[in-house]
Amino acid sequence: MNADQWLTEYGVPIGLGILIGWMIFIVYRLGKDSKAGRFGMFVLFLALMLGVFGFAVKFVIKFVLQQEVE
Repeated sequence: MNADQWLTEYGVPIGLGILIGWMIFIVYRLGKDSKAGRFGMFVLFLALMLGVFGFAVKFVIKFVLQQEVE
């Protein structure tokens, strides 16, 4: 496995995981600094988690489609 393959297979999910963690921290600080309250924090995290959910669903769909091809 060369560096390009490794980066594509492992580096992108690891990098995106770190990015998602950073975004969670940013959204938390945004909600805390703006005194958003419970409902405001819920809405902020709901919007963020919908994006994360879409990212996770993409991997599930990719896995299912690869199983059907083989």
